[in-house]
Amino acid sequence: MSDKDSVQSVIDGTAWEAFCDSLKATGQQILRPEAPADAFTRAEGWRYLTRLTRIALDMFMECSDRDFPTFYRPSHETAKIGADNPDNYYQRAEINGKYDYRISGTRGTVAYLGLIAIAGGYEDEDSNMRSVGSLDTHGGLDVDADGRIEIILSREPKPGNWLKITEDTIAVLVRQTFLDRNTEITADLKIERIAEDGVVPAPLDPAQLALNLQKTAGFVQGTAKLFADWSESFLDKPNQLPPADQAYCQKIGGDPNIFYYHSYYDLAADEALVVDVPRIPECDNWNLQVDNYWMESLDYRYLKIHVNKHTAKYNDDGSVQIVISETNPGHPNWLATAGHRQGTLAFRWIGASDIVHPECRVVKTASLTS
Repeated sequence: MSDKDSVQSVIDGTAWEAFCDSLKATGQQILRPEAPADAFTRAEGWRYLTRLTRIALDMFMECSDRDFPTFYRPSHETAKIGADNPDNYYQRAEINGKYDYRISGTRGTVAYLGLIAIAGGYEDEDSNMRSVGSLDTHGGLDVDADGRIEIILSREPKPGNWLKITEDTIAVLVRQTFLDRNTEITADLKIERIAEDGVVPAPLDPAQLALNLQKTAGFVQGTAKLFADWSESFLDKPNQLPPADQAYCQKIGGDPNIFYYHSYYDLAADEALVVDVPRIPECDNWNLQVDNYWMESLDYRYLKIHVNKHTAKYNDDGSVQIVISETNPGHPNWLATAGHRQGTLAFRWIGASDIVHPECRVVKTASLTS
């Protein structure tokens, strides 16, 4: 669509109509035949679409000026995407790979701080949100004596902390990973384009508004389909935790320092899924979380739905056993399903020296209390 046509679509309202029509059509992802059709799962599905819309409006409407980037939260306590990590504080800023940027601020005390430069997004036809550069505390992020950091984002190498970007880079994603949210302090970061002083943001461009509405709807549609497809792919191996396709995880925005597992659980009211991890290797962190069918983490603000390196109770031999069930059998590493009989799971190793696969089995919950 030409700029002239885009402006006309704003004037006559067809840009808005197309936006609304696309959101309406995305509802078919919630009605897919393989997805659970109970009222609870459907209700979570419709809420999920409103959450994706909120995220997309921040991404493409409010925080889309790449000359004046700002960090916003693309996933958080009430807006979740693709097995969002309950231990993470996510931040994202939209940038233009043709320019250089500076991230600066305080390091904080979070256990792990990782950044990736991203090219592509879920709004694209191939949903390719690949990483083109990464930098993290596991790989050597320099912090000065006062606890401050500065990172340069550019195509050409720079001294100090440097995050590689490419001409097609569109964003930088920050993962701050806690071991204990109650005691650790987040990094306080800001981002700015390295440019001449005196430049101010341009007024709203009608043609850009039309494009941003299109991208917003495309993101909601693409994200909903991507993770509904993913959930469908888990259905043939319920109650297991097989390794995910790591290359695919990287394609859709995964951290290259993380090894991922994803799966589907299907438990009766009197059943529990027991997950045994025979050995914990050296790592920055590990965790296991319980998600709903739409791959949203359950409400970790109020419920114990995940366990990590710091919060887990270990066996004397260093192994870990985790129990997932509707009712608490009195196990120290019990995770709640919060009314869900079906849903998805995610397990991840962060910066692990080697990979140890978790083992799963279904038992009667009563057997764990006897």
